[in-house]
Amino acid sequence: METYCELKDGYLLVHVPRELDHHRAGSLRMEADLLIDAYQVRKVVFDFSGTEFMDSSGIGVIIGRSRNMGYCGGEVTAQNLNERIRKIFMVSGLHKIVKTEGGVAGNTNRMEKNHAE
Repeated sequence: METYCELKDGYLLVHVPRELDHHRAGSLRMEADLLIDAYQVRKVVFDFSGTEFMDSSGIGVIIGRSRNMGYCGGEVTAQNLNERIRKIFMVSGLHKIVKTEGGVAGNTNRMEKNHAE
């Protein structure tokens, strides 16, 4: 089994695979949930630095972790989004529920403002 998650200083870092599709979403979800529950994690960071593709299953993984973190007062962030993944965040509405930081993702808020005008 491929390992996606890494416990850091007070948070869980999820290395999103190159393709986050229905084939990988289940194992990533199980691994993240196991560590979140076992270590009472309150912050999850999804690192998209090597990700080129994400389908609705991947979006569901992120929404589910965001919802679960919200129940316990935690937070979810995403970092290092490339242009393609940033567009998926915009079209799916993920940018409204998951804070983005670093890389191209820093332009998300600016793009949202421009889109609203």
